[in-house]
Amino acid sequence: MAQIRIARRVLTECIAAMSFPILLLSLLVFPVSAPVVAETDRSRARWCGAETTPLKTTDHSWVQWVALRLRSRSMWRTDVPVLVTAALLSAWSLLVAFFGFIGAAVLVLSPVFWLFGIAAQVGPFTPESVGQTLLAVPAGIILGSVTTTALTGTSFLRDLFLRAFSRGRDPDLLAKLEELRTSRASLTAAFEFERQRIERDLHDGAQQELVAVVMRLGMLEAAATAAAADRERVVRLAREAQAHAERALARLRETVRDIHPRELSDLGLVAAVRELAARSPLRVELTSTGDDGQLSSPTATAVYFTVSEALTNISKHAGVGIARVDLRCATTDVHVRVQDDGVGGAAIDAGSGLAGLRERMRSVGGNIEILSPPGGGTQVVASAPSQPPW
Repeated sequence: MAQIRIARRVLTECIAAMSFPILLLSLLVFPVSAPVVAETDRSRARWCGAETTPLKTTDHSWVQWVALRLRSRSMWRTDVPVLVTAALLSAWSLLVAFFGFIGAAVLVLSPVFWLFGIAAQVGPFTPESVGQTLLAVPAGIILGSVTTTALTGTSFLRDLFLRAFSRGRDPDLLAKLEELRTSRASLTAAFEFERQRIERDLHDGAQQELVAVVMRLGMLEAAATAAAADRERVVRLAREAQAHAERALARLRETVRDIHPRELSDLGLVAAVRELAARSPLRVELTSTGDDGQLSSPTATAVYFTVSEALTNISKHAGVGIARVDLRCATTDVHVRVQDDGVGGAAIDAGSGLAGLRERMRSVGGNIEILSPPGGGTQVVASAPSQPPW
């Protein structure tokens, strides 16, 4: 295994030596070439067994990733030094590989050249007899070994510089990493909260009604077999069973609508929000502008459930019967504001419905803000791009 890694390092150094002219030409398109060369060097290090982390994600093309990298301040602290180091070490590898391997080959083949009447010269050494050509063979083997060692050491030196330049802590990357960790934890809590809500709705709603239907049907069967004369009791039990079945069906429809409303898929965001306002126990003043035809399904779903959760919170906690919804759709983004004149004091708490909505909006590249001073009413303001960034 160690021999394979050494062979890989020598091979990559030979490739780097042959790529030295390309590295010089890449300086003409600096700084665009810096991220590409640095990411290539990180790939080289991983192939040689070094522990490095790729910066380019699979969901970005090279053009997109380089454009993002050029806007990052860390590029000047990591990628640019890696580019300069790669150019210098490639020049060194070119000299070592060219003179070392060619010289070693000439020395090893010196007896063959002597048979053809050629005294192959390597540096100051020129064989003058058959004995000297034979002594040149082990010297060539030693020179090849030294060249291999020098190229291997150069490869390790590349790794050393790569780790040194990548050791700087980028505040932007650290902040994004912490945000991703927090977002992942919040999403996990929000999904668990939603799963428990659906389970509770099914258990306390449709399941109880269906149990009542089963009981009524059993009583109905017993009454029907007991006495044919007791027709009034049979009819009453049948009506009760039908009523329970209808309520169970209504509860199931409400639960399914809370998971993903059909109006949103069939008619679009504006029509779904209008239907949501019509079903709300509040008097909702809805204002909508623009065309929602450009909105992606994830974005429309995130905005819809933001409005739904905001209206639910108003009916439960605001202490008012009126709410205002302002929905503005554009070709590039969508904005929504849900406002009331209630008691205020709302906040995004961990594990709450609003926390889950915030993470849902962030997942599509959007954001949500809560403006809720005590006694001053509440505003839920959300915005998102028409198409998610992924």
